[in-house]
Amino acid sequence: MIDLYTWGTPNGRKVSIMLEECALKYRVHSIDIGKGDQFKPEFVALCPNSKIPAILDSEGPDGKPMSLFESGAILVYLAGKTGKFLPRSVRDKYDTLQWLMFQMGGVGPMFGQAHHFMRAKKDAIPYGTERYGNESKRLYGVMDGHLAGRPYLAAREYTIADIATYPWVARHEWHRVDLAEFPNVKRWFDAIARRPAVARGMAVPFLN
Repeated sequence: MIDLYTWGTPNGRKVSIMLEECALKYRVHSIDIGKGDQFKPEFVALCPNSKIPAILDSEGPDGKPMSLFESGAILVYLAGKTGKFLPRSVRDKYDTLQWLMFQMGGVGPMFGQAHHFMRAKKDAIPYGTERYGNESKRLYGVMDGHLAGRPYLAAREYTIADIATYPWVARHEWHRVDLAEFPNVKRWFDAIARRPAVARGMAVPFLN
């Protein structure tokens, strides 16, 4: 059994989608980041950085419980545990990992900052809105060009790179992006949205 500590954010939903795709048994523990649950000692013991998500796997690699934080690391761990969504071919594996890092180092931070300046902050700062809005659109352009003529971000198959990126693109309206401007991204997005496991994972721990 895997215990998932999460909230309704793109980073949290990466892991719930992966758990659903892998058909792993898991229990959900809601960490309300709006109320500061991420700073409670019991959660900090799992994640010293006080960021969701985190997991506790009762059957780790050596048969002993293992806790893990950082959504990208969790995806790689679950792929290793199940043999799913991270290709075995060395070339395709590294292709997948580079697009996972693209999400972790670019899409997540930049889209997240766009969310902050465009939605969360009451007193809008034009510089922040313009800077992160433009960078978000640039990243959409990178993905759109890359997805021309290919169904998925990496290895021409559905991988953890797609699982990591989809929940962030699902909030395209939050960073004022019209997917019609990026037709290859829209095609990719619509195809992934039709996966039943993705729909289930996006509903964890609640819909918003």
